Amino acid sequence: MSVPNPEGLEEINMEPVTETKPQAPLARTNNLERVKNIIAVASGKGGVGKSTVSANLAIALQQSGARVGLLDADIYGPSIPLMLGATNSHPTPTEDGQISPIENYGIKLMSVGFVVPTGQAVVWRGPMIHKILSDFFHAVNWGELDYLIVDLPPGTGDAQLSLSQLIPLTGAIIVTTPQAVALSDVEKAVDMFKMVNIPILGVIENMSTFICPHCEKETAIFSKGGGKLAAQRWGASVIGEIPLYPEIREGGDVGKPVVAIDPTANASLPFIEVAKNLINIAKLASALRIKGI
Repeated sequence: MSVPNPEGLEEINMEPVTETKPQAPLARTNNLERVKNIIAVASGKGGVGKSTVSANLAIALQQSGARVGLLDADIYGPSIPLMLGATNSHPTPTEDGQISPIENYGIKLMSVGFVVPTGQAVVWRGPMIHKILSDFFHAVNWGELDYLIVDLPPGTGDAQLSLSQLIPLTGAIIVTTPQAVALSDVEKAVDMFKMVNIPILGVIENMSTFICPHCEKETAIFSKGGGKLAAQRWGASVIGEIPLYPEIREGGDVGKPVVAIDPTANASLPFIEVAKNLINIAKLASALRIKGI
């Protein structure tokens, strides 16, 4: 769209940048064949701390001895580069035309935030989203991984549909908050995954309570029980309740996740517990998949 200048000067081009064309085609191979478990982290709406959970969960899994990758598939709001202190990193091409992921805190990382300039709006339609996600899965040399965590955009849309078409997911984790009002948003996310035959591995209730940093008093400032109610309604289990510790937010803002900086801190322990639960659930899901159940 061009807007005429009232002073008679040249027209101002207001057309948004819609896509960035690669200079050369990427080599596409089955780079996921050495990835044992691919787990989506999803939410029914934004603002529930999904990316914070994804980042700290990935680190907790890595600290357990697992080989872990983290794919930031939140196309319109990528925050993983900031949370993991990798905002100035750029993926490099390999000699065979693939992409080497960024590595930080022992995690292999890929995000649209590495390839789109900071602050630039991403205005991509469905086909472009499908293509970039396909490249992230099949043109990135992930190597051997025990877990590839995929941080999805909030809600339901093109990215979620593409995910179900592109890769064999082990299952999805739903992140929610304690408020009962969040249940309708969770229901939409669960229904979407059921429609595309992706199992729900569990529910994580984030911001379950607030822990005062001075007196350590626990307060349910966002009500309570929403996560459990959601899990019961859809036959899933709550695999973790994460209190609202200030240091969780502070660490993410400066690229120093609390689990990486101090795994023994009270704020880190809920993520470590979630990782333990997820390991057991993923083993069961993989066994059932092998048996064709």
